[in-house]
Amino acid sequence: MKRVAILISGGGSNMLALVRDMAGDHPARPVLVASNDPAAGGLAKAAALGVPTTALDHRAYPDREAFEADLARQIDAARPDIICLAGFMRILTPGFIRRYEGRMLNIHPSLLPKYPGLHTHARALAAGDSEAGCTVHEVTADLDAGPILGQARLPVLPGDTEDSLAARILTMEHQLYPAVLRRFAAGDRTPVLLP
Repeated sequence: MKRVAILISGGGSNMLALVRDMAGDHPARPVLVASNDPAAGGLAKAAALGVPTTALDHRAYPDREAFEADLARQIDAARPDIICLAGFMRILTPGFIRRYEGRMLNIHPSLLPKYPGLHTHARALAAGDSEAGCTVHEVTADLDAGPILGQARLPVLPGDTEDSLAARILTMEHQLYPAVLRRFAAGDRTPVLLP
């Protein structure tokens, strides 16, 4: 049974999708939900589901390295095999990424390699794209550029706004991320492709 730590910064909707899926015959179980924001709404939701939580306020640290050193100590104490970034809104240093290389996943709200970074929906709409979606990838030192483990696509509809597109893509994220984690935890890195 693989042990999974999930990092969040906000409400934790992708974290909830992952935790709820890790039951029954799933090859993994959640062992920690950690946040860089003690006020993150997802912490109470995780605790209500019986998952241990921890929060470290990144603003209380003198620099990124000091914050990440404490975060790594909290993660390592839970002995995870896999780390899932689920709306974790901190850029991680190459040193932190190297520490967990090959076992850290992230979900991104675009069809990578298109639109790494922020404002993905606005960029897709501005480009006049006919489809959009989300990607789960391995985390590497290059932002949103690691090996792709899954993608879900949907059409951009006439009249779509950033908010309407984001809401539809989030629904797809909640399907894609659990499917990828299930496959990854079983030792299979074949990409999951949802229509």
